[in-house]
Amino acid sequence: MQENSISLIITGGTIDKDYQATTGELVFSETHLPQLLKQANCTLDITTQVVMLKDSLEMTDTDREQILQACQNQTSNRIVITHGTDTMVDTAVFLQDSTKLQPKTIVLTGAMRPYKLGNSDASFNIASALMAAQLSEPGVFISMNGKLFRADEVNKNRAQGIFE
Repeated sequence: MQENSISLIITGGTIDKDYQATTGELVFSETHLPQLLKQANCTLDITTQVVMLKDSLEMTDTDREQILQACQNQTSNRIVITHGTDTMVDTAVFLQDSTKLQPKTIVLTGAMRPYKLGNSDASFNIASALMAAQLSEPGVFISMNGKLFRADEVNKNRAQGIFE
């Protein structure tokens, strides 16, 4: 295992959506995470892997198996996963329930507003998740809005747009 490296697994979600001018829809064209990290002048040893670019409302257990496989294949024991916020807790619990991930530290994060649209929480949430992955003990966590939660001790409050 590479102690100081962090694997960034990209699965889609609002964080990577962009505005499609001709249809007015939010769509996936490519991941924006390399641009976000460059803009932040990030100097961490990060490897990125795009597993999928998918809205989390469309995620299935087959998709979660792909994410699990991607986590298992990482040489780093510190992993950050970008994910849509609507089913982030479901995926976190799915990963936590897998006994195949020990002793990795896995932190899921996302955004309530797309990075490309500006005024987004994306950069803050990615930075918080990267820090959490470095400082947390092995396990599966969700990092949103500057807070860190264990996978099975968090819910998304849809009315307020926060995790608690």
